[in-house]
Amino acid sequence: MIFAGVLLAEAAGIYEGKNVAQTQSYGPEARGGASRSDIVICEGPIYYPKTMRLDILLALTQEACDQYFPALKEDGVLIVDSAYVRQVPTEKAYSLPCTYTARSVAGTPVVTNVVSLGAISAITGIVRLENLDKVIVERAPRGLEEKNRAALNEGYRLGLELVKQREAEAVESQQ
Repeated sequence: MIFAGVLLAEAAGIYEGKNVAQTQSYGPEARGGASRSDIVICEGPIYYPKTMRLDILLALTQEACDQYFPALKEDGVLIVDSAYVRQVPTEKAYSLPCTYTARSVAGTPVVTNVVSLGAISAITGIVRLENLDKVIVERAPRGLEEKNRAALNEGYRLGLELVKQREAEAVESQQ
């Protein structure tokens, strides 16, 4: 999550010219423990670098969803990993198989964060896919650039699929 936050902040700040503040916190466990990455992205000045009410929440675990969902704005976007978040607190959430996709595309769950970034880009439009791609290729470990790029593109594809599905359902319910 921390690395995903850094990548998103860099894409927004460096390639999209937005003002960005990124903070992070994590428990004593280096890997596998609870972690959080907050990003404030703004066209104008940022007066306070911490998030207060969330516009977007990515929850890859049930614990994260339960703990941070109350901070999501009423009209905020919740994106969850369908394998690990089974009790989704709202029907408006976007649920997709982030970890499964990472394993199937790259052979490892390590790129789950990159799959998630692709989905965030497709669902929210907060940053453009090509700018995330630039940052990911720059920051990916040598030799893993293509696996990360494949994970990003597949996350984006899945996110677009969910958006189109939601739009079709909205049209259908209006008829």
